[in-house]
Amino acid sequence: MPPDQALGVATAMVPHGGTPRRNASGAARGVLPSRSVRVRRIDADLPRTVHERLTRLLTRRVARATAVDTTFGADVAERVARFTLGGGRRIRPQFLWWGLRACGLPDDAQIEAALQLSAALELIQTCALVHDDVMDQAPTRRGRPALHVDFTAQYRSRAGADGTRFGESAAVLAGDLALAWADDEAADVDLTGPQARRLRETWSQMRLEMVAGQYLDVQGEHTRNRSPRQALDAASLKTALYTVERPLQLGALIGRADDATLHALCAAGRGAGLAFQLRDDLDDAFGDPVRRDKPAAGDLRTGKPTYLLALAHARAERDGDHRALAILARPGRQVLDDGDLDDLRYVLERTGARRLVEERIRRLVAQSARHLDGASIDPVAHARLRLLLRQVAGTSTAPLRPAGVVEGATR
Repeated sequence: MPPDQALGVATAMVPHGGTPRRNASGAARGVLPSRSVRVRRIDADLPRTVHERLTRLLTRRVARATAVDTTFGADVAERVARFTLGGGRRIRPQFLWWGLRACGLPDDAQIEAALQLSAALELIQTCALVHDDVMDQAPTRRGRPALHVDFTAQYRSRAGADGTRFGESAAVLAGDLALAWADDEAADVDLTGPQARRLRETWSQMRLEMVAGQYLDVQGEHTRNRSPRQALDAASLKTALYTVERPLQLGALIGRADDATLHALCAAGRGAGLAFQLRDDLDDAFGDPVRRDKPAAGDLRTGKPTYLLALAHARAERDGDHRALAILARPGRQVLDDGDLDDLRYVLERTGARRLVEERIRRLVAQSARHLDGASIDPVAHARLRLLLRQVAGTSTAPLRPAGVVEGATR
């Protein structure tokens, strides 16, 4: 059965290269009995389920914030809620959910834990994007003014000054609020014993890795570090682990996966997560700006130390290509016009950096598929995860669709 036909399947399926697996009662795993109507609905549209969950959660959170102070509620809490609900493909919740489904049919407690952590992941993503836009001085996000720009515009005329510093400070606080709400949700997950402890440890590690990756990103941009190794380390920490591997791990832990299954899922997620970041770097440089939720060539303009740029620099140095090195030195030192961007794209092609990154993405996706194929997991989840891993890496013709609220919203 093709992966894109694996939604909501209610009949037994044959696992990759074997016979239908059976649970302790002898029933075929993959058979969804009548009590599993809720699971089938979530399988069929996880982004919508998470969106509905977030809507209820954020309504309560905004009301509590407004009760503390009406200005704070209107300015900050409502902005966090609008941003969180206003777009995104719910990538992290999808990996968490299918990490859980890889372990079979979840019970009600596991479903609740997965949806609660999914909502928390989306709030952490809000924090990450809002802070990222401040650090990058990005003017827009998801087709609208970035949060710090929106704050600045609201108060510019009232303050009689530029208001940029206020807008950035307010956006940092908005990101902090989203992170606090995320941690509140994660701490309130109703699980006990070793399972709860491992979930808390993984959640804590994921947050640490995300911040470390972001720091390597800004530190590399400031120092103009052109090490391909550091670029990959930053990409692994800020994206591969946080976007794919850790959500998969959280879901599998909720599902009480054995160590072998957990290892295979994490390995599959790590490769696809890195491929996701490398694809994002290529899309920034060469992709269609209409399909992105950030300004076109934003990373290219600022000289963000991506693996793509680091590889081009290393190859130009190796070949003694001084013209290419001079062009690669422009980002971050001068305002780039369209001609400068064309020069940069030409160098990325000429040095072979674009081709090498494309090849690495294909290898990473193949490695991820091998790890997944070697895992003893639910066949419905296997099919869906195989498709998801290809989608995030940009090697599937079926793109991840938005959460149903804003056309074209991504990440």
